[in-house]
Amino acid sequence: MKVYDLLIVGAGTAGCIAAKTAAEKGLDVRLIDCKPEDKVGDKVCGDAVGKHHFDRLGLSYPAGEDFECSMLGIDVYSPDLKTRFRIEGKGVSGFGINRHKFGQRLLKEALAKGVAFHDCTVALAPLIEGGFVKGVKAQNSKEGWKQYIHGKVTIDASGVSGIIRQNLPAEFGLDRRIDSKDLIALYRELRSNVESGSDFSEIYLNQQAAPGGYYWIFYKGDGRANVGVGVEMKKSYLNPKARLYQYVLFRREFKNSKVIHGGGGIVPTRRPLDCLVANGVMLIGDAACLVNPISGGGIGPSMLSGRLAAETAVDALASGDFSRDGLWQYNIDFMKEYGGKQAGLDIFRIFLQSIGDDELNYGMKHQLVKQDDVLKASLTGSLKLSITDKAERAFKNLGRLGFLIRLRNTAEKMRQIKKMYLEYPSPKDFERWKIKVARIYAG
Repeated sequence: MKVYDLLIVGAGTAGCIAAKTAAEKGLDVRLIDCKPEDKVGDKVCGDAVGKHHFDRLGLSYPAGEDFECSMLGIDVYSPDLKTRFRIEGKGVSGFGINRHKFGQRLLKEALAKGVAFHDCTVALAPLIEGGFVKGVKAQNSKEGWKQYIHGKVTIDASGVSGIIRQNLPAEFGLDRRIDSKDLIALYRELRSNVESGSDFSEIYLNQQAAPGGYYWIFYKGDGRANVGVGVEMKKSYLNPKARLYQYVLFRREFKNSKVIHGGGGIVPTRRPLDCLVANGVMLIGDAACLVNPISGGGIGPSMLSGRLAAETAVDALASGDFSRDGLWQYNIDFMKEYGGKQAGLDIFRIFLQSIGDDELNYGMKHQLVKQDDVLKASLTGSLKLSITDKAERAFKNLGRLGFLIRLRNTAEKMRQIKKMYLEYPSPKDFERWKIKVARIYAG
C-alpha cells in the first residue's frame, strides 16, 4: 500500500504552493483535483493579487500569459460617489492576472518538482483510523476508479466547501460549518469594449447596490474590465447578478461593452477558523477561511498558507509526529503573519455591514479615518481614528453620536482581537483563548 508523505486535496493557489514547497524539501507528495488538468485555475475571481505576496514567497512576478496589467493601488468610493480614498504604495500595488493561466503556471511549477498529480479526482470523505486522518476516499471520473489514497499528513485545500473539514467527526475539534453571515455571494463578468481605464482597482461601498459587500471595477487594459458585485449571504440575500445589471452596468463606460465570461461564486470573508489543524490534517486557503475580510482578496493569503503548512508538514515528517500538537506550529505561524491582521479587519467588516450609506458618506467626507490610515489599516488590521471635536459636535447635532461611539469601540476591539491572534496560544491554552476571542466579538 502506497502511503504518501503529504496528500493535498485541491490544486488551487494554496494547494499548488503547498505541493511545490513540500516537494522541493524532499517530501513524496500527491495532489488531486476534481477538474481536468487543463481546467485547473479556471475560477471566478477578481483576478488581482498584491506584489508583496510574490516578494514574500520568492515567486517570480506574472510576466507571460498569466500577466494582464499592473495595478498601482485601490480607489475606494463613498456611496454618494462624492468622496474617494486613494490607497497606494507598498502593500496594495500589484497585478491583474489571467486567473486560469496563473493557476496553470503554479500547477506546472509543482509538477516540475516531482509532485504526483491526479486530475478529475474527487475526494469523497476523509479516511480516519485511530483518531487520525490517514488520507481520503477518492473517485476518479476519467479512469473510473474509486479507492483510498493514503497520506501521513493530509491538507484540505478544497476551497470554501472544505470537503475534508466538513466531514470530520466533532471530536477533531475543527469548525466544520461556516455561518452564512460570514459568506459573500458574488457574480462577476469579464467585459470587452469598456470605454474607460485606470491603473487603480475601484471599489464602491454602497449598501443599496451591494448589501453587506461592495461592487468593483478592475480595469485590465485593452478595453477590458473585471466587474462584479458581492453581497452578504444573509437569509433571503439579494441576487448579485441582478444587482450588477441594475446598479453598475448602466454606467457610461459599459454602454457598448460585451460579455467575455460571467460567473458566480462564494467567498468566506471572516477571520481565520480558530484552529487550522487536527490529528493528521491541516486546512489552507478558502477551506480555512483565509480571505481578507474587507477586500475579499484571497490569492495572496492562500499561497502563504500553502507555504507555511508545507513547511510544518516537513518538520512533522522529520519528527514523526503528525498529531494536532505536532502540526500546531502552522497555527502559530499563520496567525502571527496574517491571521492577526485578518481578525482585526473582520471586526471592521462587521462594523461596515452594520452602518447605513448616510453614515458612511459622512464618515468618509470628514475623514474620521484619514486616507493614509486606511492604507495602514488594510496592511495591519489596526485602525487609527481622526475624530475632531467639530466632527463629534456635528454628529451629536445630527443625532448620530452613537455612530462615533460604535466606531471608537470598533477600533478598540480591532486592537484587542489582533493582540489575541498575535499571541496565539499553545494547545493546552487553546480553549481558554477561544472563550476570550468569543467575548471580544460578543462585546
